[in-house]
Amino acid sequence: MRRNGGVVKMSKSNKVSRRPDMRLVAGVMLVCAIAACKKDTTAEQAGPAAQQQAAAVAPPPVAVSAEVAAMSADQLREAASAALREQRLYAPAGNNAMEYYLALRDKAPSDPAVSSALTDLMPYTLIATEQSITRDDFSEAQRLYALMEKTDPKAPALPRLKQSIADAQSSLAQRSADAVAKTEEDAKKQADLEKQRLADQQKAQQLAAQQLATQQAADAKAAADKAAADKAAADKAAADKAAADRAAAQRSAQQQSAPAQAAAASGSNELRAISTPAPRYPPDAYRDGTAGEVQVEFTVGTDGSVTSARVVRANPPRVFDREAVAAVKRWRFQPVSSPVTSRRTIGFNPGN
Repeated sequence: MRRNGGVVKMSKSNKVSRRPDMRLVAGVMLVCAIAACKKDTTAEQAGPAAQQQAAAVAPPPVAVSAEVAAMSADQLREAASAALREQRLYAPAGNNAMEYYLALRDKAPSDPAVSSALTDLMPYTLIATEQSITRDDFSEAQRLYALMEKTDPKAPALPRLKQSIADAQSSLAQRSADAVAKTEEDAKKQADLEKQRLADQQKAQQLAAQQLATQQAADAKAAADKAAADKAAADKAAADKAAADRAAAQRSAQQQSAPAQAAAASGSNELRAISTPAPRYPPDAYRDGTAGEVQVEFTVGTDGSVTSARVVRANPPRVFDREAVAAVKRWRFQPVSSPVTSRRTIGFNPGN
């Protein structure tokens, strides 16, 4: 499903795999079945006789209100999209997606996206009409019927719905003729019925809108997963390069220490390195491409281990200090007759 000019449009290639209509109909049919189980109790909850008779003879409402019909095409597209997002598929009157699309079709009869949207909304309106008849809510049933009739005057369900409304109105009129004055308890029951009607209608619309949003959520998750995988691959490549740089630096340090070791072989108290591992390149500096050097002064004990180390000079300051000192403290030398203090300059270059 995709948006086209503020209208939800279903592509032909996705009618089987991604079109949510039939799954939504199945979910809403469950709501319809639950509501149908309450039909036996609605006879006792009918409103006052005068109101019932007025509902039975009232003319059917127009499908599109005058306010909606007066809106421009752009306003109708925006309002229809907002109604879909806010789960107002066919209610309330004058502020629902189906009414906006009908008004938009009057202004743009050749727009296939509008016709597609109305076709997608028809099953939900049909179920809502049947629920209204079951609740003896003929005003709402006739309003929904008018929406369906304007959408498709040849819809197969229209004759059955029209007869159902007429039969239910006749039944209500008969019950009204036999009804007596209602008490305050009856009024409370009618209020409860209206509250349940609104709750059922809201629940049905929420169920439909949630399933319409499922595919969008799945698409968003797939995009997030791909972004995470790309970032992980980039981080691994950076880590591999940093490891290769450290190995190269260690080899360079060992090569530089070879002349000093040869000189110490003569028996002097000069330092002869055994192991001088290269420092770790700070990740932030590596990513930023920062280069520099640190001069470290350190003292080697008689056992050949580094007993202390400090930064003498650093460029840039406080960027490579910690890693340089940590690396020097791991260095090992051949034992000496007395502690020896020396200085070494350690370079950091992200390009090596």
